[in-house]
Amino acid sequence: MVVEDSVTQREMISNLLKDSGLHVTVASDGVEALEQVQKHCPDLVVLDIVMPRMNGYELCRRLKSDLKTQNIAVVMCSSKGEEFDRYWGMKQGADAYIAKPFQPTELVGTVKQLLRG
Repeated sequence: MVVEDSVTQREMISNLLKDSGLHVTVASDGVEALEQVQKHCPDLVVLDIVMPRMNGYELCRRLKSDLKTQNIAVVMCSSKGEEFDRYWGMKQGADAYIAKPFQPTELVGTVKQLLRG
């Protein structure tokens, strides 16, 4: 699942993952993502941090603190690329953190590695 409020970024990341053979669903913010996760539990979530209604940190905390969703892999993908942002993302329970702009191979490689688990 790709959770990203920017339509352009959401489509770009979705297409990258689809082109590498993955089934992808999308949400435009954390609230919508939580609703979708309750219906169909994804194996992995690629998550932006700065979004309306619920940010990526909050969504990650909620996923990781719920027994039903704690095993979903979370890749934070954000323009917040400072060391502190990376540290804080991992502290919320993220399995990986990728700063934008990123190399397509870096994102796809990280996602596939986490899915193999």
